[in-house]
Amino acid sequence: MNRRAYPSDVRDEEWALVLPYLTLAPLEAPQRKYDLREVFNALRWMVRTGAQWDYLPHDFPPPHIVQAQAYRWMNRGVFEDLVHDLRMTLRMLQGKAAHPSAAIYDARTLQSTPQSGERAGYDGYKRRKGSKVHLAVDTLGHLLALVVTAASEQERAQVGALSQQVQEVTGEQVEVAFVDQGYTGEEAAQAAEAEGIALCVVKVEGAKRGFVLLPKRWVVERSFAWTSRFRRLARDYERLAETLRGWHWLAFSILMTAKTVELLRTAS
Repeated sequence: MNRRAYPSDVRDEEWALVLPYLTLAPLEAPQRKYDLREVFNALRWMVRTGAQWDYLPHDFPPPHIVQAQAYRWMNRGVFEDLVHDLRMTLRMLQGKAAHPSAAIYDARTLQSTPQSGERAGYDGYKRRKGSKVHLAVDTLGHLLALVVTAASEQERAQVGALSQQVQEVTGEQVEVAFVDQGYTGEEAAQAAEAEGIALCVVKVEGAKRGFVLLPKRWVVERSFAWTSRFRRLARDYERLAETLRGWHWLAFSILMTAKTVELLRTAS
């Protein structure tokens, strides 16, 4: 590797895990001009630093090459497939069933930028214009499903879409989803029930003020904290919601690949 090493570079053990998912064409394909690992390293650098494409360091492949390959991976659902397989592996390494029986739903609002402003909405509760990222995670905090909407959309309105995705990737194993009080109402409960999931609203006891650690619900908050390590996800910098969605799947794949390697080392 004839360039400086970056902290975001994929390690050899991690590369062995992700390579089968990334090779949409043979590594020796005649049209491949740049090393696939270097393209992937450049993409990892982008999501970690949050830089614009044109500011990609010159010792990586050209920005238009990395960007085009990133969109191919995202459009093919490569990072989603990787996350789903890693989640099952991590669960089994930790002595749990491959698929969870419980999930946790929540959403966070990302401030819009000129690129994403056209599809942004106003979140009256957060007093912020932007996009809302709706997550479903298992009880270990690993990503199950993700929906991106305008910030003006209510959390409860996305229960059906999240529940459908959750059951698709778990073989309909999830029986209960823990949510906060933003998901109250018959419509949300019925949407979850239609997918075979019971919605459990975890409420704050009494009139407590400030931060309160809620049973089960803290897990998804930790997952959002994990994504805050990636500056590309600090705001909504994307013209398309699908691209913002793809960056989230990439971020979770990076986190879960590192964790898988660590657990495999411990187990060996």
